[in-house]
Amino acid sequence: MFDNLRAALLVPEIRKRLGYVFFAFAWFVFMIHVQLPNVNEQAWQNVLKSGTFYNLLGFLSGGALQKLSIIAMGITPYINASIIMQLMTVVLPQLEEMAKKGGEEGRKKISQYTRWLTIVLGVVQATFMTNAMKASGVFYDTSIFYQLFAILAMVSGTLFLMWLGEQITDKGIGNGVSLIIFIGIVLRYPTYVSQTYSSAAQGGESLLNLVLYILVAVAIIIGIVFMYQGQRRVPVQQARRVVGRKMFAGRSTYIPLRLNNAGVISIIFAISILLLPQQALTWFSGHAGATATWAHLFWKVEFPTNIAALSESLNVWFSPNGFVYNIAYFLLVVIFTFFYSSIVINTRDIADNLKKTGAFIPGIRPGQPTVDYLNKILFRLTWAAAIFLGILAVLPGALQRGLSVTTFYLGSTSLLIVVGVALDTITQIEARLAMRDYRGFIKR
Repeated sequence: MFDNLRAALLVPEIRKRLGYVFFAFAWFVFMIHVQLPNVNEQAWQNVLKSGTFYNLLGFLSGGALQKLSIIAMGITPYINASIIMQLMTVVLPQLEEMAKKGGEEGRKKISQYTRWLTIVLGVVQATFMTNAMKASGVFYDTSIFYQLFAILAMVSGTLFLMWLGEQITDKGIGNGVSLIIFIGIVLRYPTYVSQTYSSAAQGGESLLNLVLYILVAVAIIIGIVFMYQGQRRVPVQQARRVVGRKMFAGRSTYIPLRLNNAGVISIIFAISILLLPQQALTWFSGHAGATATWAHLFWKVEFPTNIAALSESLNVWFSPNGFVYNIAYFLLVVIFTFFYSSIVINTRDIADNLKKTGAFIPGIRPGQPTVDYLNKILFRLTWAAAIFLGILAVLPGALQRGLSVTTFYLGSTSLLIVVGVALDTITQIEARLAMRDYRGFIKR
């Protein structure tokens, strides 16, 4: 890996692309410090301490939410819009046909729909957030005009990150949106390391527990790497072909079925299911506890007192440290892993493509038997990935509580994203190096 990085820095084209990626990272860091005006910092910090949802969102935004900058929502609305469009492509025949047969024009239309959906989701999320901040006394200016300004600023920040991600994809190396999430997570680690070191120096953390925590974290990362790189290679035999007077022998190849087809999506879905209803009730109930007034843009709605009671009950039963929460978390991750894997991998399309090209799996007849065989393999792979992801989802929190490490946050979602994006970027660098060597061979 280090040899490839060293070789990449010697190639002007790749070096220029890597430079653009770090230039975009610098812009991201600059935008973190562009804060909203008229904010009560102390009140906002109190809100952050009371919400697990805010902590997760802040971790993915590189600390922009903690500073309440204009990119406080991060790239989350765009990610949600992309996931929704991917699911709708499978559900709606029109979108499916557009994605498969529309070519480049069809992909551009789907990308445009994703951008519009990003704006809608961004406005909805920003409206909820600003209403909750207003009810919590975070804003000094409580007028409707300032609230509209805050919504517009945060949605614009998200759109800027979306544009920046697309620029990284075109002019840099790797997937731009993934790299923005990657740098947002990595930026938080120096703070956690500093806090952990200070706490350990003052006797707040056990040195033995920290060493065990680091060793288990390294083992988890190694396991994630194996899971991302692992694949089942299904052998495929090409039929003999006759072209003119020549007969070409059939080639042997394979279908690579990845071990983890769901990626980090199943964990994100599970967290959303567990945290969003609870957080929404918290937004509605406010801090008074008796009667909650939720200020809309143009009207007010009075919520009954049982909203606060329901929110308090959910906080008790679905606390991240509770047994019920972790069991539900594990089961939801397993369910969503199966659900998303079935969407990503279409075994019938694979079987049809093999049949059209005259290829077949040795010992398996084309058509429905091939579909059944691939489904059987995919089911086994998904079971292994689902159990691994379920354990990975609950293990960091259990490890943190068991070893009493309170200053360093090691989330399953962040680990999957960081490792996955790093591996994908290294793979793309290697592909560009191989392409350069291939071009040099052709010129010679």
